[in-house]
Order: sequence, then C-alpha cells, then structure tokens
Amino acid sequence: MRRRDMIPFAAGVVATPALAQDSRTTAMSQRPINRTDGNYSQAVELTNFKRLVFVSGQVGEDDRGVVPPSFMDQARLAWRNVAAQLAEAGMTVRDIVKMTIFLSDRKYRGQAYESRHEVLGDHAPAMTIIICGIYREEWLLEIECVAAA
Repeated sequence: MRRRDMIPFAAGVVATPALAQDSRTTAMSQRPINRTDGNYSQAVELTNFKRLVFVSGQVGEDDRGVVPPSFMDQARLAWRNVAAQLAEAGMTVRDIVKMTIFLSDRKYRGQAYESRHEVLGDHAPAMTIIICGIYREEWLLEIECVAAA
C-alpha cells in the first residue's frame, strides 16, 4: 500500500487497501475462528472489506489529563477513548477485528475481562493480552486495535 493511500486521523490511521475486494455489492464479512468463552477469537477472517483503521494505544486518561485511580474507571475511559477514535473514522467497537490489551499487572485480568465484556458484549475479535510496564506509572492498561469495514 502506498503512503498516499493512508489517511491519518487523531490517534489512528485509516487505510483504504487496494488489495481488498470491491465491496459495492458484497458486504464485509467477519468470521470468528475458534471462538473462546472469553469474548475473543483465536483468529478472525475478513472478506470484502474496504477500510482498515489502526488505533494507537488508548489509556484511561481524559482530555484534561486526569487519570482515575481505579482500574475499572481507567478501563472504561480507555474503551471510551478507543470508541471515540473509531467514531472519527465512522466505525464502532463492533468493527474491531484485532485488539491488544497491555496490563500493568496480572492481577487486573479479571477486571480487564469484565470491562471488555461491558463494551464488546458478544463481539469476539482476535486478542492478545500483554503484562508489562506501561509508559506512565499511573496508567494501569492500554488498548490498541485494528478495525475493518
């Protein structure tokens, strides 16, 4: 894909792939492969998509720079930030096909599942969770994703 085929916006990039099939007559199809009971799939197959959006890591910080102290408040805010980036591209969280969630500590796994389920419901994109140090100490998680439409 040539650089000029990519349209930057806020914290992501919208890609209009020349490789994707023309979907004027066929809607994009998203098929979970080996779906798990943890609201994610081992793989996701896409066909007939026109656009991809790559959302940079979103954290639980508001537009004034306020970071709530609790994990769940940060998680809800991070998901709200993801949704806002997708909305800028005319998409929703239902368009997410791959997500990576970075957790500052393994102890947040259960709450990460709970917040993810609140937002995604039965939508099951491919997912990776990484336990790591996050750029700023007060950030307890970071969420990045790829969406397709």
